Amino acid sequence: MLLQILISGLAMGSVYGLVALGFVLLVNAADIINFAQGEFVMLGAFLVFTFAELWGIPYLPAIVMVMAAMALFGMVMERIAYRPLRNTNTATIIVSTLGISVFLQNMALRVWGSVPEYFGQPFGRQIIDLGGIRLVPQHLLILVVTGLLVLLQHWFFHSTRLGKLMRATAQDKQTARLLGVNIGLMTSLTFAMASALGGLAGILLAPTFYISVEMGVRVGIKAFVASIIGGWGSIPGALVGGLVIGLVEVLAAAYVSSLYKDVFAFVVLIAVLVLMPRGIFGERVAQKA
Repeated sequence: MLLQILISGLAMGSVYGLVALGFVLLVNAADIINFAQGEFVMLGAFLVFTFAELWGIPYLPAIVMVMAAMALFGMVMERIAYRPLRNTNTATIIVSTLGISVFLQNMALRVWGSVPEYFGQPFGRQIIDLGGIRLVPQHLLILVVTGLLVLLQHWFFHSTRLGKLMRATAQDKQTARLLGVNIGLMTSLTFAMASALGGLAGILLAPTFYISVEMGVRVGIKAFVASIIGGWGSIPGALVGGLVIGLVEVLAAAYVSSLYKDVFAFVVLIAVLVLMPRGIFGERVAQKA
């Protein structure tokens, strides 16, 4: 029973980690907190429901369509909500992302309505038995996809020219610009990647929860907490922080009360900030004079 609970927590934590990774990418590349990241999850879930459930498109092509649509939306958001304001203060850009969040919630309310939608299990309801551990196929899919995505991102950022250019932009925009890097393009691609990650999280969550307009807010807050616990701006920290939140939630729900599982996530946040103010993978940085 404990192993099944832990696997469920790891699956949920993997989703939080993907969304937290979107936060971290934009913090590193554009130095902003994107409070619409949770709404990307909601939009991805509704889009896969529309493509696969309502329009009858096969599940895998529907996933590709959703990821492409979310990446395009991220680039549009960068053009509308970030680029015109990039020379203003950070607070103004954050308010702009909050405006996008409100817009997406109201748009979803108009298009899909307020009644939660149910998206069937794409791989059936057959329970997988692994040495006495009974797994839901969707949880196994989440773990496999997240693991592959982590490996793919590590390869992309460390072994491809585009990934290295994006890392250079995130580390020092001014130096990267002097070396001929197209900062605008790199930032736009980072927005696309963050949006696609949020959409992927929504795709993975859709079969395990009822899809609703409010789902993005809950996931977004947990992912934000995860990114702080892992270490603000740390890519591995975002993933580890998500796993920590997921495990704490399921253990609290199983052994304390499901009514208070959300509280324990913030208890862990406070404990980490008290004991490790920079988070698990946070680094000490010096401010420029």
